[in-house]
Amino acid sequence: MPQDQAHGLRRLFAASRTRFVPVVSNPQVMGSGVLLEGLCAAFAELSLHTLVVDAGEHSPPPSELAPVGLSDCIERLSPTLSYLAARGLPLRHINANGSAAAFLEAVAEAAPEADVILLHAPAAELARVVALREVRPLLLADTDPHSVTEAYAGMKWLTQRAGLMVYSLLMACHPQLRVASRIAQQLHSCADGFLGAVLRDWACLDPKGSQQAPLSPELRHLARELLLATPPGAAVDAAIDAIPLRPARGVSPARVAAH
Repeated sequence: MPQDQAHGLRRLFAASRTRFVPVVSNPQVMGSGVLLEGLCAAFAELSLHTLVVDAGEHSPPPSELAPVGLSDCIERLSPTLSYLAARGLPLRHINANGSAAAFLEAVAEAAPEADVILLHAPAAELARVVALREVRPLLLADTDPHSVTEAYAGMKWLTQRAGLMVYSLLMACHPQLRVASRIAQQLHSCADGFLGAVLRDWACLDPKGSQQAPLSPELRHLARELLLATPPGAAVDAAIDAIPLRPARGVSPARVAAH
C-alpha cells in the first residue's frame, strides 16, 4: 500500500505516460518565473521530470531549428527540469478545424523522458490546444488588481471557448497576506456566479523568499492535485480527434471576445 499520496503518485507515474499541465500566462504578474520554478520544484520532489514549454507573451522566441525538430531545441537544465522556448509555436500546429492540439503530440514525441509537460501560454493559444481536454488549467496572479482581472479574463476565455470548468490558482505573494485569501475568494465567487466554473484550490509563493526555503504544504497539495486531474496521455491522445473551437452554447461571439 502507498505510504502517502506522494508515494502513490510516484508509483502511478512509473507505469503511465506523460501528464499535461496548462498554465495560463499572465503578463501582469512580475514574479511568474518564480511561480513556475516553484511548481516544477514540487514536481521534482515527486521524482518527476518536467518539461517547461514556455510560450508566454514575454517568453523567448523559439530556436530556428524548431521547424525541423523540437527535440534539438530542448535545454536540459537539471536532472528533473528541461526547457523549451516556444513563443508562437502552438499556432504553427493549427489544423483545418482551428485546433492546435497536435502541438501536444509533437512536444511529447520530442521529450519522451518528460513525466510532466507544463505549457505556459496565453489563454487564447491554450484554448486551441486543450479545448475539451481532461485537464485543469492553472491561473497565475499577484496582489495587483490588474493581475487578478487578467487571471479572471483567462478563466473566462477558457471556460467559454474551450469548455474547461475547473481551475487552480497560484499567487506571487506571501502566504500570510490576508489579501491573498480575499483574492482567491473573489475569483472563486466570480467563477461560480458568472461562468459556472470552479476554482478548486489555490496556493501562494513569495517571489522574494529564499530559494532554499521548503515548499509550503499548500503548494505541494496544489501540484499533486494538478497531476491527479489529468489522466496519463489523455490530452495527447485527444489531439488525434481535435474538433473545431466553438463558444459555449448561448454565448455570443462578441461576449466571448470582451474580457
